[in-house]
Amino acid sequence: MAGRIPLVLLACGSFNPITHQHMRLFELARDHMHQTGLYRVVAGIVSPVGDDYGKQGLVASKHRLAMARLALQSSDWVSVDDWESQQEDWTETVVTMRYHYDRIASQYQSGKNPPTASDVPRLKLLCGADFMDTFKVPGLWRDDHVEEVVGRFGLVCVSRGSLQPDRAIHESDLLSRHQRSIFLVREWVHNEISATEVRRALRRGQSVKYLLPDLVIEYIKEHNLYTQDSEMKNKDVKLRPLIKQTIQD
Repeated sequence: MAGRIPLVLLACGSFNPITHQHMRLFELARDHMHQTGLYRVVAGIVSPVGDDYGKQGLVASKHRLAMARLALQSSDWVSVDDWESQQEDWTETVVTMRYHYDRIASQYQSGKNPPTASDVPRLKLLCGADFMDTFKVPGLWRDDHVEEVVGRFGLVCVSRGSLQPDRAIHESDLLSRHQRSIFLVREWVHNEISATEVRRALRRGQSVKYLLPDLVIEYIKEHNLYTQDSEMKNKDVKLRPLIKQTIQD
């Protein structure tokens, strides 16, 4: 793959808990980006959201980080990063992307030989098709942040069930303007694993074997996660992005 553009894939989200579906996104995206003939994927990063996000049923980041690391033990190219989850307040996706881009660039610039522009990896946000619909939620995203995420960095979006990410692009003038920076990945082997349904099964005492890695299941049992009580956490709490956006406006 000599001469191709090096690329890092970054996935932000709750990972509450991480599932086989989350991990498959990376493999599908890497295959697709390699098939373009333009890119060489050099790394993947899982970045769990901070505890202040305010989503119902969100367990502590220390547990979500630990489960993600257990799940990805067998991966030789995807790692888990705790920077986003360790910030004092919820951090916008674009801020997390800036941090990782600067960190990656500084690693290359600190080498003995000055890097050329083609040596420093590009960074793109990896997401599922359901993520595209978040752009349409009033108050959840600032337009300038969407512009930067899509226009400056770019998206790699993996299809999920009947969701149609291409429709979300068509219905948004902003996304349409940057559609060349959005890579749509078709998942032919449908994987409908949902973290929400996994949590529902767990609090009802039902089996989640083969939905999650065994090490993650053992961790959940050991720490008594995803109970009826834990699902009530943040109930009726407004998501931090909506509050933060209101304050900034």
